[in-house]
Amino acid sequence: MMRASVATLEVNKTTEMVIGAAIEVHRHLGPGLLESAYEDCLCHELTLRKITFKPQFPLPVSYKG
Repeated sequence: MMRASVATLEVNKTTEMVIGAAIEVHRHLGPGLLESAYEDCLCHELTLRKITFKPQFPLPVSYKG
């Protein structure tokens, strides 16, 4: 039997926390809103749960040239 590494366990724990926060937001807001509404609320929920994150930021994209 293979043992999970400490890093893998930490990633799994963080993933579980983030998904839990996203589910909480969706439970409160329900379906059908714009992505920006969910994003703002998710940022707030992550902050409440003391989960460190970086919000979206512009990335340079080259399209067709």
